[in-house]
Amino acid sequence: MATEQELSDFLKSVEKRAFKRSVYHVRNEEAALDIVQDSMLKLAEHYGDKPAAELPMLFQRILSNCTLDWFRRQKTRNALFSNMSDFEGPGDDGDDFDLLEAYSGLEETQTAQSAEDLARRAQVFRDIESEIQELPARQREAFLMRYWEEMDVAETAAAMGCSEGSVKTHCFRAIQTLSKALKARGIEL
Repeated sequence: MATEQELSDFLKSVEKRAFKRSVYHVRNEEAALDIVQDSMLKLAEHYGDKPAAELPMLFQRILSNCTLDWFRRQKTRNALFSNMSDFEGPGDDGDDFDLLEAYSGLEETQTAQSAEDLARRAQVFRDIESEIQELPARQREAFLMRYWEEMDVAETAAAMGCSEGSVKTHCFRAIQTLSKALKARGIEL
């Protein structure tokens, strides 16, 4: 059974990655924050007594379900208020979060980079983020779990509620699509 401290430490360790993953899916920071908070509360309320080793998989599944619930609510809301555009919030300005935050910084052996290099790197990060957002939802989810969350195929399959073969297919297609799109932009990784 997980102690309160273990649960708290776990939630602190996944908070930022879960938020970024949610922002990639829903493309709205406030909604993503609500989804992550709801997921954390559900984990603590319903599964806080589970062993600490089970918490990561439970949380990933809860986060996925909360995201799907958000999309369902949005679909219903949009159907009800389709002619009332004043009920919708302001549009995204494209600056959801700082992409340079994803870069851990210069290694000790490197020298300082020029402003041009930093600007070029920031643009590459924005281009990559833009292409990830264009992926179909299941491909984006599998890609982010496998390569952002660093989950293995079995964990990803369990969290997504599909087979391991489906996870591999989604990831392969996501990588192929990203590769082509980034090459078209002149980005070679």
